[in-house]
Amino acid sequence: MLETSARLLRLLAILQTRPEWTGSELAERLGVTVRTLRRDVARLRDLGYPVRATPGVAGGYRLGAGSTLPPLLLDDAEAVAVVLSLRTAASQSVIGIAETSLRALVKLERILPARLRRRTAALRLSTVPLAGGTPSVDPDLLTAIAEACQNLHGLTLRYRSRDGTAGVRRVEPHRLVHTGRHWYLVARDTDRDAWRTFRADRIGELRSTGLRFTPHDPPDPVSFVADSVGAAPYRFRARVLVHAPATEVAERIPPTAGLVEAVDRHSCLLRTGADSLGFLALHLALLGPEFTVLEPTELTDELGVLAGRLDRARGRSRSDRAV
Repeated sequence: MLETSARLLRLLAILQTRPEWTGSELAERLGVTVRTLRRDVARLRDLGYPVRATPGVAGGYRLGAGSTLPPLLLDDAEAVAVVLSLRTAASQSVIGIAETSLRALVKLERILPARLRRRTAALRLSTVPLAGGTPSVDPDLLTAIAEACQNLHGLTLRYRSRDGTAGVRRVEPHRLVHTGRHWYLVARDTDRDAWRTFRADRIGELRSTGLRFTPHDPPDPVSFVADSVGAAPYRFRARVLVHAPATEVAERIPPTAGLVEAVDRHSCLLRTGADSLGFLALHLALLGPEFTVLEPTELTDELGVLAGRLDRARGRSRSDRAV
Protein backbone atom coordinates (compact mmCIF):
# COMPACT_ATOMS: atom_id res chain seq x y z
CA MET A 1 0.00 0.00 0.00
CA LEU A 2 2.88 2.37 0.85
CA GLU A 3 4.42 1.72 -2.58
CA THR A 4 1.09 2.43 -4.29
CA SER A 5 0.63 5.71 -2.39
CA ALA A 6 4.13 6.85 -3.28
CA ARG A 7 3.45 6.00 -6.92
CA LEU A 8 0.23 8.02 -6.87
CA LEU A 9 2.10 11.07 -5.56
CA ARG A 10 4.72 10.62 -8.26
CA LEU A 11 1.98 10.31 -10.90
CA LEU A 12 0.48 13.60 -9.67
CA ALA A 13 3.88 15.26 -9.83
CA ILE A 14 4.43 14.07 -13.41
CA LEU A 15 0.97 15.20 -14.54
CA GLN A 16 1.74 18.72 -13.25
CA THR A 17 4.87 19.14 -15.37
CA ARG A 18 3.18 19.48 -18.76
CA PRO A 19 -0.35 19.77 -20.21
CA GLU A 20 -0.76 16.20 -21.50
CA TRP A 21 0.90 12.76 -21.40
CA THR A 22 0.25 9.59 -23.35
CA GLY A 23 -0.52 6.43 -21.38
CA SER A 24 2.65 4.71 -22.58
CA GLU A 25 4.81 7.68 -21.52
CA LEU A 26 3.33 7.71 -18.03
CA ALA A 27 3.61 3.95 -17.64
CA GLU A 28 7.27 4.09 -18.69
CA ARG A 29 8.04 6.96 -16.27
CA LEU A 30 6.40 5.05 -13.40
CA GLY A 31 7.83 1.67 -14.35
CA VAL A 32 4.42 -0.02 -14.47
CA THR A 33 2.15 -1.53 -17.09
CA VAL A 34 -0.52 0.49 -18.87
CA ARG A 35 -3.14 -1.56 -17.02
CA THR A 36 -1.64 -0.57 -13.63
CA LEU A 37 -1.55 3.04 -14.81
CA ARG A 38 -5.29 2.92 -15.51
CA ARG A 39 -5.92 1.65 -11.97
CA ASP A 40 -3.75 4.44 -10.52
CA VAL A 41 -5.65 7.05 -12.54
CA ALA A 42 -8.93 5.60 -11.23
CA ARG A 43 -7.63 5.88 -7.65
CA LEU A 44 -6.70 9.53 -8.18
CA ARG A 45 -10.19 10.21 -9.49
CA ASP A 46 -11.70 8.51 -6.43
CA LEU A 47 -9.64 10.88 -4.27
CA GLY A 48 -11.12 13.86 -6.10
CA TYR A 49 -8.34 14.71 -8.58
CA PRO A 50 -9.81 15.42 -12.05
CA VAL A 51 -7.53 13.40 -14.32
CA ARG A 52 -8.96 13.77 -17.83
CA ALA A 53 -8.47 11.05 -20.45
CA THR A 54 -8.69 11.45 -24.22
CA PRO A 55 -9.24 8.16 -26.11
CA GLY A 56 -7.63 7.21 -29.40
CA VAL A 57 -4.14 7.03 -30.86
CA ALA A 58 -3.50 10.73 -30.21
CA GLY A 59 -5.16 10.62 -26.79
CA GLY A 60 -3.62 10.84 -23.37
CA TYR A 61 -4.00 12.02 -19.78
CA ARG A 62 -4.02 15.50 -18.30
CA LEU A 63 -4.75 17.00 -14.89
CA GLY A 64 -7.81 19.21 -15.15
CA ALA A 65 -9.11 21.92 -12.87
CA GLY A 66 -11.25 20.64 -10.02
CA SER A 67 -12.47 21.29 -6.51
CA THR A 68 -9.54 19.56 -4.82
CA LEU A 69 -6.09 21.16 -4.86
CA PRO A 70 -3.42 18.55 -5.70
CA PRO A 71 -0.23 18.55 -3.63
CA LEU A 72 2.51 20.65 -5.15
CA LEU A 73 5.64 18.55 -5.46
CA LEU A 74 8.55 20.96 -5.87
CA ASP A 75 12.23 20.38 -6.44
CA ASP A 76 14.79 22.34 -4.40
CA ALA A 77 15.12 25.27 -6.81
CA GLU A 78 11.34 25.57 -7.20
CA ALA A 79 10.78 25.53 -3.42
CA VAL A 80 13.36 28.29 -2.83
CA ALA A 81 11.84 30.34 -5.68
CA VAL A 82 8.36 30.06 -4.15
CA VAL A 83 9.63 31.09 -0.69
CA LEU A 84 11.46 34.07 -2.16
CA SER A 85 8.37 35.09 -4.15
CA LEU A 86 6.15 34.89 -1.08
CA ARG A 87 8.57 36.99 0.96
CA THR A 88 8.67 39.57 -1.83
CA ALA A 89 4.87 39.58 -2.08
CA ALA A 90 4.67 40.27 1.64
CA SER A 91 6.16 43.72 1.00
CA GLN A 92 4.18 44.59 -2.11
CA SER A 93 1.59 47.32 -2.63
CA VAL A 94 -1.51 45.12 -2.87
CA ILE A 95 -3.87 45.38 0.11
CA GLY A 96 -4.07 42.17 2.14
CA ILE A 97 -1.42 40.33 0.10
CA ALA A 98 1.16 40.56 2.90
CA GLU A 99 -0.95 38.66 5.43
CA THR A 100 -2.01 36.03 2.87
CA SER A 101 1.57 35.57 1.67
CA LEU A 102 2.88 35.16 5.20
CA ARG A 103 0.24 32.51 5.99
CA ALA A 104 1.24 30.55 2.90
CA LEU A 105 4.92 31.04 3.75
CA VAL A 106 4.48 29.61 7.26
CA LYS A 107 2.76 26.52 5.85
CA LEU A 108 5.47 25.98 3.24
CA GLU A 109 8.45 26.50 5.56
CA ARG A 110 6.93 24.07 8.07
CA ILE A 111 7.29 21.18 5.60
CA LEU A 112 10.59 22.16 3.98
CA PRO A 113 13.55 19.78 4.43
CA ALA A 114 16.24 21.05 6.81
CA ARG A 115 18.67 21.83 3.97
CA LEU A 116 16.12 24.12 2.30
CA ARG A 117 15.09 25.76 5.58
CA ARG A 118 18.74 26.79 6.05
CA ARG A 119 18.87 28.29 2.53
CA THR A 120 15.61 30.20 2.91
CA ALA A 121 16.62 31.37 6.40
CA ALA A 122 19.84 32.77 4.91
CA LEU A 123 17.77 34.68 2.36
CA ARG A 124 15.47 36.04 5.08
CA LEU A 125 18.30 37.13 7.39
CA SER A 126 20.36 38.69 4.60
CA THR A 127 17.52 40.66 2.97
CA VAL A 128 16.24 43.99 4.27
CA PRO A 129 13.22 45.60 2.54
CA LEU A 130 13.40 49.33 1.84
CA ALA A 131 10.21 50.84 3.18
CA GLY A 132 8.50 53.27 0.85
CA GLY A 133 5.36 55.33 0.54
CA THR A 134 3.87 53.35 -2.33
CA PRO A 135 0.05 53.53 -2.27
CA SER A 136 -1.78 50.23 -1.79
CA VAL A 137 -4.14 48.67 -4.33
CA ASP A 138 -7.17 46.48 -3.64
CA PRO A 139 -6.52 42.97 -5.08
CA ASP A 140 -10.23 42.67 -5.96
CA LEU A 141 -9.85 45.77 -8.11
CA LEU A 142 -6.86 44.26 -9.94
CA THR A 143 -8.75 40.99 -10.43
CA ALA A 144 -11.81 42.78 -11.84
CA ILE A 145 -9.62 44.76 -14.26
CA ALA A 146 -7.73 41.62 -15.34
CA GLU A 147 -10.99 39.77 -16.02
CA ALA A 148 -12.27 42.71 -18.09
CA CYS A 149 -9.03 42.71 -20.10
CA GLN A 150 -9.34 38.98 -20.70
CA ASN A 151 -13.05 39.04 -21.62
CA LEU A 152 -12.88 42.30 -23.64
CA HIS A 153 -15.56 43.91 -21.48
CA GLY A 154 -15.81 47.69 -21.24
CA LEU A 155 -15.39 49.43 -17.87
CA THR A 156 -16.77 52.56 -16.25
CA LEU A 157 -14.51 53.87 -13.52
CA ARG A 158 -14.24 56.85 -11.23
CA TYR A 159 -10.71 58.16 -11.59
CA ARG A 160 -8.65 60.79 -9.80
CA SER A 161 -6.11 62.35 -12.16
CA ARG A 162 -2.61 63.53 -11.28
CA ASP A 163 -3.81 67.05 -10.43
CA GLY A 164 -6.50 65.68 -8.09
CA THR A 165 -9.44 66.16 -10.44
CA ALA A 166 -12.00 63.33 -10.15
CA GLY A 167 -14.33 62.17 -12.89
CA VAL A 168 -15.97 59.21 -14.60
CA ARG A 169 -14.06 57.54 -17.44
CA ARG A 170 -15.38 54.96 -19.89
CA VAL A 171 -12.62 52.70 -21.12
CA GLU A 172 -11.81 49.56 -23.09
CA PRO A 173 -9.17 47.82 -20.91
CA HIS A 174 -6.12 46.27 -22.56
CA ARG A 175 -3.42 45.27 -20.03
CA LEU A 176 -2.21 45.79 -16.46
CA VAL A 177 1.44 46.83 -16.07
CA HIS A 178 3.38 46.79 -12.78
CA THR A 179 6.45 49.05 -12.64
CA GLY A 180 7.66 47.84 -9.25
CA ARG A 181 6.07 50.81 -7.45
CA HIS A 182 2.68 51.26 -9.09
CA TRP A 183 0.09 49.32 -11.07
CA TYR A 184 -1.14 50.89 -14.31
CA LEU A 185 -4.11 50.06 -16.53
CA VAL A 186 -3.52 50.60 -20.24
CA ALA A 187 -6.90 51.26 -21.82
CA ARG A 188 -8.61 53.10 -24.65
CA ASP A 189 -10.59 56.07 -23.34
CA THR A 190 -13.73 55.87 -25.48
CA ASP A 191 -14.84 59.47 -24.75
CA ARG A 192 -11.48 60.84 -25.88
CA ASP A 193 -10.89 58.16 -28.52
CA ALA A 194 -7.29 57.78 -27.34
CA TRP A 195 -5.12 55.32 -25.44
CA ARG A 196 -4.39 56.28 -21.85
CA THR A 197 -2.71 54.96 -18.71
CA PHE A 198 -4.59 54.91 -15.40
CA ARG A 199 -2.82 54.40 -12.09
CA ALA A 200 -4.69 51.66 -10.26
CA ASP A 201 -4.47 53.28 -6.81
CA ARG A 202 -6.29 56.31 -8.23
CA ILE A 203 -9.20 54.23 -9.49
CA GLY A 204 -12.17 54.43 -7.16
CA GLU A 205 -15.51 52.92 -8.04
CA LEU A 206 -15.29 50.46 -10.94
CA ARG A 207 -18.13 48.82 -12.85
CA SER A 208 -18.19 46.51 -15.85
CA THR A 209 -20.54 47.52 -18.65
CA GLY A 210 -20.93 43.86 -19.63
CA LEU A 211 -20.56 44.89 -23.27
CA ARG A 212 -17.83 43.31 -25.36
CA PHE A 213 -15.62 45.42 -27.59
CA THR A 214 -13.17 44.86 -30.42
CA PRO A 215 -9.63 46.14 -29.67
CA HIS A 216 -8.57 49.13 -31.79
CA ASP A 217 -4.86 48.92 -32.62
CA PRO A 218 -3.64 48.45 -29.02
CA PRO A 219 -0.12 49.69 -28.19
CA ASP A 220 2.66 47.65 -26.62
CA PRO A 221 1.64 48.05 -22.95
CA VAL A 222 5.14 48.12 -21.45
CA SER A 223 6.52 50.73 -23.86
CA PHE A 224 3.31 52.77 -23.60
CA VAL A 225 3.48 52.92 -19.80
CA ALA A 226 7.22 53.63 -19.84
CA ASP A 227 6.66 56.54 -22.23
CA SER A 228 3.64 57.88 -20.35
CA VAL A 229 5.16 57.61 -16.88
CA GLY A 230 8.66 58.61 -17.91
CA ALA A 231 7.85 61.81 -19.77
CA ALA A 232 4.21 62.56 -20.56
CA PRO A 233 3.00 63.70 -17.09
CA TYR A 234 5.72 66.33 -16.72
CA ARG A 235 5.86 70.00 -17.67
CA PHE A 236 9.02 69.55 -19.77
CA ARG A 237 9.64 66.64 -22.13
CA ALA A 238 13.02 65.98 -23.68
CA ARG A 239 14.44 63.96 -26.58
CA VAL A 240 18.14 63.28 -26.18
CA LEU A 241 20.56 61.41 -28.42
CA VAL A 242 22.87 59.48 -26.10
CA HIS A 243 26.20 58.38 -27.59
CA ALA A 244 26.22 54.93 -25.99
CA PRO A 245 24.53 51.58 -26.69
CA ALA A 246 20.88 51.29 -25.65
CA THR A 247 21.62 48.32 -23.39
CA GLU A 248 24.17 50.36 -21.43
CA VAL A 249 21.87 53.38 -21.04
CA ALA A 250 18.83 51.24 -20.12
CA GLU A 251 20.78 49.92 -17.11
CA ARG A 252 21.06 53.49 -15.82
CA ILE A 253 17.50 54.65 -16.63
CA PRO A 254 14.57 52.81 -14.97
CA PRO A 255 11.43 52.45 -17.12
CA THR A 256 9.60 54.96 -14.90
CA ALA A 257 12.25 57.65 -15.59
CA GLY A 258 12.50 57.44 -19.37
CA LEU A 259 12.18 55.37 -22.51
CA VAL A 260 15.35 54.20 -24.28
CA GLU A 261 15.28 53.21 -27.96
CA ALA A 262 18.27 51.96 -29.94
CA VAL A 263 19.35 54.09 -32.91
CA ASP A 264 22.35 51.98 -33.90
CA ARG A 265 25.01 49.88 -32.16
CA HIS A 266 26.67 52.93 -30.63
CA SER A 267 23.82 55.35 -29.81
CA CYS A 268 20.24 55.50 -28.58
CA LEU A 269 17.34 57.90 -28.17
CA LEU A 270 16.24 58.81 -24.65
CA ARG A 271 12.80 60.29 -24.04
CA THR A 272 12.37 61.63 -20.53
CA GLY A 273 10.71 64.45 -18.64
CA ALA A 274 10.60 66.54 -15.47
CA ASP A 275 8.82 69.54 -13.99
CA SER A 276 12.12 71.44 -13.86
CA LEU A 277 14.63 72.13 -16.64
CA GLY A 278 17.35 72.37 -14.00
CA PHE A 279 16.56 68.86 -12.77
CA LEU A 280 16.62 67.54 -16.35
CA ALA A 281 19.99 69.17 -17.01
CA LEU A 282 21.49 67.72 -13.82
CA HIS A 283 19.98 64.29 -14.54
CA LEU A 284 21.60 64.21 -18.00
CA ALA A 285 24.92 65.48 -16.65
CA LEU A 286 25.00 62.60 -14.17
CA LEU A 287 24.02 60.02 -16.77
CA GLY A 288 27.63 59.33 -17.75
CA PRO A 289 27.86 58.99 -21.57
CA GLU A 290 28.13 61.95 -23.95
CA PHE A 291 24.80 63.21 -25.30
CA THR A 292 23.16 65.71 -27.65
CA VAL A 293 19.89 67.45 -26.76
CA LEU A 294 17.41 67.30 -29.63
CA GLU A 295 14.58 69.10 -27.87
CA PRO A 296 13.59 71.35 -26.20
CA THR A 297 15.99 74.18 -26.99
CA GLU A 298 15.43 75.58 -23.48
CA LEU A 299 17.18 72.51 -22.09
CA THR A 300 20.31 73.38 -24.06
CA ASP A 301 20.29 76.84 -22.47
CA GLU A 302 19.80 75.26 -19.03
CA LEU A 303 22.84 73.04 -19.62
CA GLY A 304 24.84 76.22 -20.24
CA VAL A 305 23.61 77.69 -16.95
CA LEU A 306 24.57 74.49 -15.12
CA ALA A 307 27.98 74.38 -16.82
CA GLY A 308 28.68 77.98 -15.85
CA ARG A 309 27.68 77.37 -12.23
CA LEU A 310 29.90 74.30 -12.00
CA ASP A 311 32.81 76.09 -13.65
CA ARG A 312 32.55 79.01 -11.20
CA ALA A 313 32.39 76.55 -8.29
CA ARG A 314 35.54 74.87 -9.58
CA GLY A 315 37.32 78.23 -9.86
CA ARG A 316 36.37 79.26 -6.33
CA SER A 317 37.45 75.89 -4.95
CA ARG A 318 40.89 76.23 -6.58
CA SER A 319 41.28 79.79 -5.26
CA ASP A 320 40.36 78.79 -1.70
CA ARG A 321 42.86 75.95 -1.72
CA ALA A 322 45.61 78.28 -2.96
CA VAL A 323 45.16 80.71 -0.06
